Amino acid sequence: MSKKRRPTLQDVADQVGVTKMTVSRYLKDPNRVSEKTRERIANALESCGYIPNRAPEILAQSRSRAIGVLVPSLTNQVFAEVIRGIEKVTGKFCYQTMFAHYGYRPDVEEARVASLLSYNIDGLLLSESYHTPRTVRMIETAGIPVIEMMDIASPSMQQCVGFDNTLAAKEMVEAMIAQGHRNIVYLGARMDVRTKLKMHGYESVMRSAELTPRVVTTDDASSFSLGASLLRKSLALYPDLDSFFCTNDDLAAGVIFECQRQGIRVPQDIGVAGFHGHDIGQSMAPKLASVVTPREQIGRISATELLERLEGKEVEKSIINLGYRIDLGESLRT
Repeated sequence: MSKKRRPTLQDVADQVGVTKMTVSRYLKDPNRVSEKTRERIANALESCGYIPNRAPEILAQSRSRAIGVLVPSLTNQVFAEVIRGIEKVTGKFCYQTMFAHYGYRPDVEEARVASLLSYNIDGLLLSESYHTPRTVRMIETAGIPVIEMMDIASPSMQQCVGFDNTLAAKEMVEAMIAQGHRNIVYLGARMDVRTKLKMHGYESVMRSAELTPRVVTTDDASSFSLGASLLRKSLALYPDLDSFFCTNDDLAAGVIFECQRQGIRVPQDIGVAGFHGHDIGQSMAPKLASVVTPREQIGRISATELLERLEGKEVEKSIINLGYRIDLGESLRT
């Protein structure tokens, strides 16, 4: 199928009977032409199906009024909420967003960053703090502002917005121990950087309490069914376990569903805690204990900081800590 020729400014001008410059002025600011001409140009644009070509403007001004957003997954609810926060801001600043996902793989992130930079984007919002050397070099060469989201404890290139994953995990495990849990198993999926940071927090607290860390992990993507599978595996490995701390609420909810299928009482027989405070965990019975994180706020503030920097604002804080909240819910002993 051959590509259809797009209507040009000259086509619109010929239809209206004005110069191409007049149509160009209208597109930049309709009030710069007379009311009668405005109406005729608007009708011609509609009938022609005119689509603006921004390439000349981008080349002339070296600005695209677009930002790149890289997330590890487009289906993970965590990042769906981050994206919602970003898009609540970008429209107000008249910026477009160009999204790409990389499946938690640094090499794929590198390729996606290269692709986005080829479109002359003005800034980048990244979801990781660890990148390949080439990714870092490309961003430095491009000389554009970048913000890394979701983690504030890891080194950042310019600016980061999020919370301390390790500290959050520590506080939840400390709360579980205070509730009487001793044989706590950590469930992890994907094994990305943030999952490992939470695992380190869990192990640190367990050792400090002179308890034995017990870790069951997989490289598979997290899901309810995976949570159920990891519960069964954990019971076979550690029959004396009394609770789970899960890297996210998907696994935790799956654990509770499988407990209900097996007739295991939560929290009387087994306690369960998750991470992120998703709606499903807050709505189920028993209500899931979780580390409640500000995902949408992270997206909103990250986008605001980036776009304000593009408008000339200096970086006031290289680290923006939005914190978290420990919600003990109903799935732990009281």
